[in-house]
Amino acid sequence: MLGAGFGGLRAILDLERQYRRRIDVEMILVSDQNFMLFTPLLPQIASSFTNPRHIVQAVRDIRGKRRFRFRRDTVRAIDLRARRVELLDGSLDYDTLVIALGSRSDYFGIPGTAEHTLNFKSLEDSVIFREHVIDCLEHADHIEDPAERRRLLTFAVVGGGYTGVELISELHDFMFGYVTNHYRGISASEIRLVLIEAAPDILRGVHPKLAEHSRRRLQKQGVKIRFRARVTQCFPDGIEINNTEILSSATVAWSAGVRAVELVETLPGPHDRIGRAIVNDHLQLEGHPEVFVVGDSCAPLSTKDAPRVAPVAIAEGRIAARNIVHQERGEPLESYVYVSKGVLISLGMNHAVVSIAGLQFGGYFAWLFWNAVHLYKLVGLKKQIQVALDWVLGVIFPRDASIVRRPVGCKLCGTVPAKSRGA
Repeated sequence: MLGAGFGGLRAILDLERQYRRRIDVEMILVSDQNFMLFTPLLPQIASSFTNPRHIVQAVRDIRGKRRFRFRRDTVRAIDLRARRVELLDGSLDYDTLVIALGSRSDYFGIPGTAEHTLNFKSLEDSVIFREHVIDCLEHADHIEDPAERRRLLTFAVVGGGYTGVELISELHDFMFGYVTNHYRGISASEIRLVLIEAAPDILRGVHPKLAEHSRRRLQKQGVKIRFRARVTQCFPDGIEINNTEILSSATVAWSAGVRAVELVETLPGPHDRIGRAIVNDHLQLEGHPEVFVVGDSCAPLSTKDAPRVAPVAIAEGRIAARNIVHQERGEPLESYVYVSKGVLISLGMNHAVVSIAGLQFGGYFAWLFWNAVHLYKLVGLKKQIQVALDWVLGVIFPRDASIVRRPVGCKLCGTVPAKSRGA
């Protein structure tokens, strides 16, 4: 099992349940991280609403007394002919392989994007983003130069999907719930939040009613949404839009798209436009029935347009595990069929939009439902209590603006003038 995300962990846990009494069956989970990350809460890390350690759970804690082995290592190559996985530290032979290696950011070949924007996919990304935002605020609090203040206080998010909308909403809460009350040199009128989307609307694939509700909510809060705005180049001090306009900003978060990791793109057989392996409805790789691919690494033949979200990866992990058991027993395999379990999108404190069981609604009760669902889905009672306490304390007390990792030679902030005004 390669990958300890939603799909990989679900598959290994279900397999272990089936084979825990079979001493002739060996199960190994390989991941370059020794924890499982609850990605839906990443935007709350950026806004200092949730502690980073509270949304991760150590794989060995999840495993507990279960029989499968865990190996923290990085996959270098997969030799399908020899049925061998090459790792940084040795290799592993397999009879059956599940690939659940996730995805990476897609920069679409836009010059300067990888170098001059902030990624937002991993726990480290969210912590770096948070520290960078606060660093910009610390400088802007005393900078006199109007152009530099405008650059430091302009926060842009590229990509109007789930992550982009939730991230800009969390930034709004942080800026107007904390920053304007604690940074005496920064006024609310100086802060600019910009959401940049190349399409005619945000939240494509979401029910139009919810997308429209979200758009109105963000615009009412003062978020500037740029539709049909395609980023064509990125610089250390901003981005170019549609080959004509320059947006000056010290903070540009990139959430415009993802593609499969390089290793998945090198697998034989067909791939979709973002590099995912196209698998059959049983989630098997073409020509290799012993190899299953799940999560962001795969595109099932009949459901290639399924959203790249956690419930889909979990469902695929379950099907892969069941099909491995069926295959070993000589039974017919099951087909994966995408069934939407609903849509939940946070729009910041006290507001969310929800689509479930044919109902679409937004507002405070949708926000309570969003919180309840995500709290329930966290792995382990300890993490549920920790996050719940974070939320309660975040409502009662001010958020934490401490810079834990001091930015060193920040290429995104640049240098700041020594001349300042008192704060």
